[in-house]
Amino acid sequence: MVFDPGTAFDLTGRVALVTGGSRGLGRAMVEGFARAGADVVIASRNFDSCARAAAEVERTTGRTALPYGVHVGHWAELDGLVDAAYDRFGRVDVLVNNAGMSPLYDSVGTVGEDLFDKVIAVNLKGPFRLSALVGTRMAEGAGGSIINISSTGAARPRPDILPYAAAKAGLNALTTGLAHAFGPSVRCNAIMAGTFLTDISRAWDAAAFAARAQTFALRRGGDPDEIVGAALYLAGDASSYTTGAVLTVDGGQG
Repeated sequence: MVFDPGTAFDLTGRVALVTGGSRGLGRAMVEGFARAGADVVIASRNFDSCARAAAEVERTTGRTALPYGVHVGHWAELDGLVDAAYDRFGRVDVLVNNAGMSPLYDSVGTVGEDLFDKVIAVNLKGPFRLSALVGTRMAEGAGGSIINISSTGAARPRPDILPYAAAKAGLNALTTGLAHAFGPSVRCNAIMAGTFLTDISRAWDAAAFAARAQTFALRRGGDPDEIVGAALYLAGDASSYTTGAVLTVDGGQG
């Protein structure tokens, strides 16, 4: 096979489903997939946000965008999301498990069971169930690509993100297992994302983050659009021999 850069990142005729797709990294990936030719399913808890994002994607890219309101941490809701995607498009070629949450807490001792369970549900249980549903259909059809959005916290867990870090470490393990479960026609990879300057970052202590960023090789946080290249690589034919991989995109965080 001769590598053709003109088609390796082309998603024309494909369908991408992105959870947490109405804002932040998810919104950037939705836009990137649509500009590469894919129709998209934009899923998040807030249907109105999904609908606004879908309308904008259709206006700016000409692709079809389906909004869908769902809580990915609620097991029973995910069948409806998958059915809606297949009813509308007849296929899903790319699944991006991007939705996540990492609530703040004062100390490890103050973490309650409800908080712990919610973090595990959104960051690990939901991606497992959605991957099982979509991956099974992909394997029975033309194949596809599953992309899990992990975090560098999985490898460098700080005291203030321990439930989240544990969930993302589990997601990394899940990535390897799913690659074997659904191979050879379905590939599964993860992007281990570092610190990106999404809407959530507006609440951070700017001076404290600026000081921390000086320890990064690139001395800054990432722009959401800077995750799109990695996502396009893993979504399309450019990564045809890449599966079970965890790709770090973090600006060189130490």
